[in-house]
Amino acid sequence: MELSSHHFSSPHLPSNHFYASIRCKQFEDLCHIDLGRAVCKAAVTEYSAQRLAFHVLSLPEEEALKFAAAIVDAKKNIHCCSICQNLTDQETCTICASPKRDQSTICVVAQPRDVLSFERSREYNGVYHVLHGVLSPMNHIGPDDIRIQELVKRVAAGGITEVIMATNPDTEGEATAMYIARLLKPFDVKITRLAYGIPVGSNLEYADDATLLRALAGRMEM
Repeated sequence: MELSSHHFSSPHLPSNHFYASIRCKQFEDLCHIDLGRAVCKAAVTEYSAQRLAFHVLSLPEEEALKFAAAIVDAKKNIHCCSICQNLTDQETCTICASPKRDQSTICVVAQPRDVLSFERSREYNGVYHVLHGVLSPMNHIGPDDIRIQELVKRVAAGGITEVIMATNPDTEGEATAMYIARLLKPFDVKITRLAYGIPVGSNLEYADDATLLRALAGRMEM
């Protein structure tokens, strides 16, 4: 049936209100689709994703276009370092290329953001290797899905004296660290694990058994 304008001329539902409702519904559907993708692919809540969405929509057109161009530019130019697999816009990242870094010590982390955490401490002077994930059979992520072979090749090439396993102290992180440690055993390098224990400023009464066990195992002489 073809609809004419009088179908929407009811005093109870003005035509402009009707079309505004349609536009709002379309916008709401679009937001739900985009927010769903954001929540699934990024570690942000739906509320945070919604705030970001409305902030972008409130930008002037020129700023929004610059923002979009910056995202496209990042996707085109940011890639993995040929050595450590960290994100960079060069062939080799600044850390791997720095002559001031200890190239014989590799700190293995799960994600590029973990590199930033170590760099903020300003205490670690070695280099890194980014796995871009951890082993997770439940999520169908195996050794070939993360950058393990690149690490093995680096160690096999020689010149490495220590590999520090700095994956998270959860089930998947521990499994990944143990798997890599077994792979690197034949290369006669020192393989260490980050010490985990009582956080600074906390109370022993609130520590769980696993944390206390880690703290005892990683104790140091004073």
